[in-house]
Parts: sequence; structure tokens; C-alpha cells
Amino acid sequence: MPFVLIVKTGDAFADVVSQYGDFDALFRAPLEAAAPKATVSVWDARHQAAPTLDGIDAIVITGSHSMVSDAEPWSEALKPWLREAKRRDIALLGVCYGHQLMAAAFGGVSDYHPAGRESGTFELNLTREGQEDALFGALPTTFAANLTHAQAVLQAPTGAEVLAYNAHDPHQALRYGPRQWSVQFHPEFGAGVMGCYLAHQRDALAEQGEDVQALIDGVRATPEATGLLARFVTLL
Repeated sequence: MPFVLIVKTGDAFADVVSQYGDFDALFRAPLEAAAPKATVSVWDARHQAAPTLDGIDAIVITGSHSMVSDAEPWSEALKPWLREAKRRDIALLGVCYGHQLMAAAFGGVSDYHPAGRESGTFELNLTREGQEDALFGALPTTFAANLTHAQAVLQAPTGAEVLAYNAHDPHQALRYGPRQWSVQFHPEFGAGVMGCYLAHQRDALAEQGEDVQALIDGVRATPEATGLLARFVTLL
């Protein structure tokens, strides 16, 4: 029976939490639904001591409103822990902040995207490596995903393979080893959560020159992206 640890690295907006659940809950529900015999636990990396990696079969790292480049002590402490998890070949899936943190931990560079924030539902494309990947290979070559991020992986670690990209971000999904992945997009976000985030970011996106109403109108369900969580846990 696999043991899956959700590493909580932040909190969602209060209205998201009240309507849909916090970041950890958004992951926990689909993981448990896909693998009801798995044990899914949550560790808040900001406030709790790091657990031993013994007995952990998979780790999922959530998004956050923090920034990887701020190098907060709790975040920096995660880097050697993740490197050890990779060395042990524990299955890893980092999402948004988790994506940027994994890339930085493994030798890449994560910082503010020079083109600004990407928020909304967008089309992503698989690379050839993505089409042949155990986790991504079942997806269509172009699929929709929900995104909200100001920072990005600006330089992928040496040896990492790019699995998905779009015009805004060439590193939408990376693989670091046979069972270690990270994604910039949010497979845990439904259309309702994405709509809430756009409402909170309306002013910032308008200042960036975005057509915010068009972004709101474009929000939709992203079943291919969302399905990655179930596929990840069933691959264990």
C-alpha cells in the first residue's frame, strides 16, 4: 500500500479555501479517489520539522504564494531533502512553486518571468519526450491547463528533459529522472478555483496589459491536465 506525502508550501486565498479547500485538500481528494488503498498524508514544510524519507513512496509538492527566489529558510531546507528523495528514486511531482523549487534544488534557475504573470486557461504542447513519457504520454499533443504564476523555471537543470511547453514558458513540465517530474501548471485547479484566482489578480493583470475579461471568459475544465494526478499515483 503506497504512502504518499503532500508537502504543503503555502495557503490559497481565503475564499478558495472556504469554497474548494486549501492547496493540500485540492491534491488529496483526487489522489485518494484514484488510489483508495494509498495512505495520503500532509506535511506543512513551513511550520513542521522534515519527516524521514523512510517508507515514503511518493511526494507531491504544492503551489504557494511565496517566491522561490526569496530563499526563505524553510524553502531552502527543502532542497537537500528533495535531492535525497531523488537519490532514493522516490516518485516526485512538483506543482508551480514545487516545480520551481525542484528545478532550483537540482541545479536550475527559478525567478520572475521576464514577460510577467501567466494566469488563466491556456494550451500547452508536448515535446517528443513528453509524448514518450510514462506520465505524460497518455495526453494529447496539445492540451489545456490552468495556470497562475509570476515566477518560472528560467534555466532547467542539466540533464532534465522538457516534456511540455507553450509560447510563454518553454519549461511547462520537466522530468529529472525515471519517476521525478514537475509542472508549472495546476492539475489540482478546477475552473472554479481558476476563476477565483483571476478575480484576485484582476488589477495586476490589467496593469500588465492583459484582457482580464477574456481570461475569465476563457476559463474551463482541463480534464487532461487534471488527470495527471490520478495517473501519477497509479504509476506507483
